[in-house]
Amino acid sequence: MTDVANMSSGTTRVFSFFAACACLALGIIALYSSGVGLIDPKFHRAMGFALALIAGVAAARKKREADGAVSHMHLGLDLLLIAAGLWSIWSFHFVQTRMETALYDVTNADAWPALAGLAVFLELCRRLWGWGLFGVGTFGVLYLLYGQNAPGILEHTGFSLKEVAEALWYNTNKGVFGSITNIVLSTVFIFIIFGVLLEGTGAGDTLLKFAFLATRRTRGGPAHAAILASSLFGTMSGSTVANIVGTGTFTIPMIKKRGFSPTFAAGIEATASSGGQIMPPIMGAAALVMADLTGVGYLNIIVAALVPALFYYFSLFTAVTVEARRQGIEVQTMTTDDQITYVDLINSIMFIGPIATVIGSLVLGLSTSAAGFYAVVVLIVLSVINPVVRADPMRLWWSFLKGAQSGATLLIAIAAIGILVGSLDSTGLGLKLANVIAEIRGESLFSALLVAMIGALVLGMGMPTLPAYLIIILVMGPAIQALGISMLTAHMFVFYYGVASSLTPPVAIAAYAAAPIAGANPLITALMSFRLGMAKFIIPFVFAFYPTILIIEEFSLLPFIWITLRTCFCIWLFSSALSGYDRRKLTIPEIIVRFVAAFTMLMINPAFHVPAILIGVGLIAFDVFRNRSHQDISA
Repeated sequence: MTDVANMSSGTTRVFSFFAACACLALGIIALYSSGVGLIDPKFHRAMGFALALIAGVAAARKKREADGAVSHMHLGLDLLLIAAGLWSIWSFHFVQTRMETALYDVTNADAWPALAGLAVFLELCRRLWGWGLFGVGTFGVLYLLYGQNAPGILEHTGFSLKEVAEALWYNTNKGVFGSITNIVLSTVFIFIIFGVLLEGTGAGDTLLKFAFLATRRTRGGPAHAAILASSLFGTMSGSTVANIVGTGTFTIPMIKKRGFSPTFAAGIEATASSGGQIMPPIMGAAALVMADLTGVGYLNIIVAALVPALFYYFSLFTAVTVEARRQGIEVQTMTTDDQITYVDLINSIMFIGPIATVIGSLVLGLSTSAAGFYAVVVLIVLSVINPVVRADPMRLWWSFLKGAQSGATLLIAIAAIGILVGSLDSTGLGLKLANVIAEIRGESLFSALLVAMIGALVLGMGMPTLPAYLIIILVMGPAIQALGISMLTAHMFVFYYGVASSLTPPVAIAAYAAAPIAGANPLITALMSFRLGMAKFIIPFVFAFYPTILIIEEFSLLPFIWITLRTCFCIWLFSSALSGYDRRKLTIPEIIVRFVAAFTMLMINPAFHVPAILIGVGLIAFDVFRNRSHQDISA
């Protein structure tokens, strides 16, 4: 057994070396294509997947070795995966080249490398991303092959092996090498590298210190700091789990030390970290893909996302304030040594400079990928001001490789999404589901959006944000747009629920990542995160019915101010009702009335929302009066 383990360790090191070379090449290609010059599309996609294949197999092997599963058979399977994958990728490039130079139809012989490629990337998806994405991709393949025998709306006319290969492999509009892959390679990849470099240069530590300084006079203290830091850190990393690991290891112990329960500490970190992806200006990979899919400029996406994101973080600040009141936690003097030093002030340039570069580039009319390229260049130049980077310049090197590795594993996930895209597009299943939802909704926009929300949460459970968003928009997008809602609003609607799915029990991956750090029960933490992040489930309905919130569509100043004030008041009533506490413990009738008033004040008809606002004001006034009376009696 020891000999097998030693052999496995040696081969893993060999795999890791080739994976590092592949990641380096991927990173260089990303830099070149985003900031220097264009690359032939078919070569770009083929090379991207070939390098991601090598990096993915190495990452999966390292993960297996960490779990103690080592054998000679695994080595053979890994080599077989690489060989079959490279054969299938070469076949894609060969067929695309023939199609460009002559009239060429995909043959039966071409189907076999395509099927091998589908099997290889689905297996890598299973190893790296779990059974969820594997199931999504497998459904796409099997549905094309056998859907002609499916019941009801699932039935289609049938596809031969050659037609399956053409739809899912030899196609640059859909399938594995389709438009989504192009978006990831040409735009998203450079921002993934940027986010990891930003973390590796030490900008994240400085962000935490500024967050603690800004919230030192609040009741929540470190809990509020966690919200602020996660909103800033998450918008750069684009990954909920990476955000939790990056900030939670520091903030969660501090939140517990302030007096909050371990479950609450883990829940607030998980909820805040998941929200980083809806916070401008970067918003992770999903917003970049949204800009390409909708045809709306990335700068417009940022503007549209701003107010809803502020609503969400206001709800988290409110939840922490109410919880601090409930537990009797008062403002405390900071006892940590996290004071802002001269070095921190200098280091703050490392995240201010690159983010300003991104925004400035977009304002000047440069492409999104070019903005990412210049942000990376500016960050690398500015990183030398950090003494830690000067003492260990290899931090930049390893961060660059880590970013490319993250991009490679994301590309493996995109292969499964591409398979689903090809399957839905070829069979028209998405439009059929849209018709079903239209029949269910009747004449009610609210009921239709509610059905779409439930479907989106189910489809997104257990998946990273970008794959979740893509699956949801592919399946639910046509149905939502059929309601008369604009394309941007529809995409924003499902994007929010793609993010919210990481907080939805039973598969709440954000809560499960935060719970071990806090020493809390994962399922109880998931329920806490769900409660704290409840506003994320309400906000999409607000901008669906009031698109002025998105600013770039149907904006009008007075209606914008009016719905903004109503939403903030709704969030306060809703958060206090969920906690059962405001300035004092609320009775059950008070909780029920607060819930009803909170929802009613968002209704369009003034005959409903004006009385609800008056009732809400009365509830707050009654709570203040009762609290003062209690204090007078106690005195």
